[in-house]
Order: sequence, then C-alpha cells, then structure tokens
Amino acid sequence: MEGCWLLLLGALLLLPLLFMEAFGALRFRLKIGSYCALCLLLSALAVPVCLFKSGGRSADNMSVVRAFGRLMKYVYGVRFDVKGLENFNIEGPCIVISNHQSVLDMMGLFEILPDRCVQIAKKELLYAGPAGLVAYLAGVVYINRKRTSDAKSIMAEVAQTMLKENLKVWVYPEGTRNNNGDLLPFKKGAFHLAIQAQVPIVPAVFASYHTFYNQSRSLFTAGSVKVEILPRVETEGLTGENASELTDKCYTMMRRTFFQLSNKADETHCSVLAAQ
Repeated sequence: MEGCWLLLLGALLLLPLLFMEAFGALRFRLKIGSYCALCLLLSALAVPVCLFKSGGRSADNMSVVRAFGRLMKYVYGVRFDVKGLENFNIEGPCIVISNHQSVLDMMGLFEILPDRCVQIAKKELLYAGPAGLVAYLAGVVYINRKRTSDAKSIMAEVAQTMLKENLKVWVYPEGTRNNNGDLLPFKKGAFHLAIQAQVPIVPAVFASYHTFYNQSRSLFTAGSVKVEILPRVETEGLTGENASELTDKCYTMMRRTFFQLSNKADETHCSVLAAQ
C-alpha cells in the first residue's frame, strides 16, 4: 500500500514537469507558426509596393522587401550586433556567402542585405503564395535543383545574369539549415560561380542562436546575435581547379569566426593543441 502512495506521489510531482514540457512545445510551434504567417502577411503587403516602385520584376525591389522584413526583428525581440558592414562596399557584382541555421536567418539576412543583392532559391519557392510572388518581383534567381546533370550550365546562366544585371548574389553554401552548433561542410557551387564570373566572395557569419532559439528544446525567445562581415576573398585569375582550395579557405575562416562570435571553442583547434 505504501508503494502505491509513493507511485502516486511521484506521478503528481511529474505532472507539472510534463505539462510544462508539453506547453513549451506547443508555445514553440505556435510562435514558429506566427513567424511564418507574418512572413506571408509582410510579403503580401510588399507586393503592391514593389509593383508601384518598379512596375514588375527588378532587383531594386529587394530594398522594399528588406524594409518590410526588418519589421520582424521588432516583433520577436531579436537584436543584431553587426561588425564589418563596410566590406559590402564593392563596386559591381560579388557572391555573399553565409551560414544557414534556421528559418530565423531571414531576419539576419534583411538586417545586413546590401543593395541589389538577391538570393538563389529553388524553383518551388515560386509557388509559395505571396512569399513566392514578392521574391520573384525582387529578382530572386530561381534554379531547378533536379537538373543536377547540367549544374555547370546552371551556374553559367547565373553568372551571366549577375554580370549583365550588376547583381550581388547571396548563397548559403552549407546547402541546408543547420542548428547543431557548428558549420556543415560547404558545397562548391557558390565557389564555382564566383570563379566563373571572376567576382569576389564576401563571407558573412552569424553567431549561434543557441541562447534564444533551439528547435530540439522548443526554445524561441527574444535574444541578440553577433554578426561579422569578413573582408572579400578575390577570385580573379582562379580557375575551376582552384574551387576546392577556395571552398576550404572560406570554410576555415568562417568556421573560426563562427566559434569566436558564439563564444565557443574551436573543436578542431582544441584537438590539435591536445595532441601537442
């Protein structure tokens, strides 16, 4: 009998913890849902402004999208401490590469996005309602990821568009969202593109969101993010044979900066020191 009372008491003590965990997960989902809904609402509001400003599709419309997008940080209490914005002062096209952590990256992108800078997006985004429409009007470059067999021709088309329209192009070289506290290995597409167009690469690094956003812990609160735009990396005179070396160079400098901004130890560096 005494054992039954102990089990009942244990269950009663666990109930508040289980309730808090369930409520936290629900609150997280609702907040992410509101974030996505706000994205769609702001996109819908930006569409007529883009049409009035440029009459159709133009990279100049990205300034309109940027202005609407920056409103989101006030709604969710996210602040950005930015260093190195002067490194975006480049005449002509360039490739901007950045780490990719979550759906919240859009707020960071709009915080530092330079003029006439567009993103490369999968073609399916075109059908994402008002978000797809406003992205089209803002000059986003769409690619068909299913055409992997002719990736080189796709990069050639993007390079030609960049040079012809004097665009900066924003790329996430990790290729997918990653919130594990480190950078994933970079794919080489952005670096082949920069070499083919013979334009510089400007790395932008965002610190980890772990203090205010973590999907596995259902965490999404107000917070601040350190951001650093690094000096350009030149590609003039490089060829496709240099793509791997260029990729490794940018990955190493961005990963080092990521750890510094996130106040985390560089695990690779630490392991080397330990071995010594």
